[in-house]
Amino acid sequence: MNNSKIEDLLEIMSRLRDPDSGCPWDVEQDFSTIAPYTIEEAYEVADAIDHGDFLALKDELGDLLFQVVFHARMAEEAGQFDFSDVVSAVCDKMIRRHPHVFGDAEVADARAQTLAWEEHKARERGEDEDPSALAGVSTGLPEWMRAQKLQKRAARVGFDWPDAGPVLEKIEEEIAELRRAVELVDAEQVESEFGDLLFAAVNLSRHLRSDTSRALRAANRKFEARFRAMETLAKSRGQSLADLTLEQMDELWDEVKGREAGTDD
Repeated sequence: MNNSKIEDLLEIMSRLRDPDSGCPWDVEQDFSTIAPYTIEEAYEVADAIDHGDFLALKDELGDLLFQVVFHARMAEEAGQFDFSDVVSAVCDKMIRRHPHVFGDAEVADARAQTLAWEEHKARERGEDEDPSALAGVSTGLPEWMRAQKLQKRAARVGFDWPDAGPVLEKIEEEIAELRRAVELVDAEQVESEFGDLLFAAVNLSRHLRSDTSRALRAANRKFEARFRAMETLAKSRGQSLADLTLEQMDELWDEVKGREAGTDD
């Protein structure tokens, strides 16, 4: 890689943040205001990968890199660290956590490496004041992801279901408890039970070795495609969904699903 390109990017960031001649918007930003954009850019990277769009992936990775540079620049201005410190830290971490590549350790396969990685992280966490197995799970993660990480941490010390079967039973139990809360018209309890149901669903995804985010993205795409197909079908018949009853829209939905399955007659 041409290091001068990184220097170019750092210089661009420096000029954007110049309080006298920089961009007013960039100058007034801080860590908290930029953080949502960082998260958004990470999701856009995932979306480009999901669509197999490598041109978009190149652009989105650039946008994500810019976010790293932005945060590093603000930290440098605050006298905390700079971009080179970020690079040095991640290089040190990768070497430290891959002794089978940069040292004499050996691992049998990818699963063994994953376990070794978690052990390295646990040892590093051991240096902190919080001794809990759940220490260090960021509260800034999307909640479904944080749930999954909490579950994985608990599983490492043996607190886990043996397989997916009991988790399915747990989901059925949570649905029953949610139904009772709904019947009691208890809003606070409904939210609590619904949270338990979501937590159990994430647990099931983990036991099925299914990517929760990918599964939900696929469900979103499926819903969007079917809904748009409903709109198109209604329009071809001189109708608008807004003018149809729920029963009529359900019929359109079933028709769209039937066409997908090749069963429409």
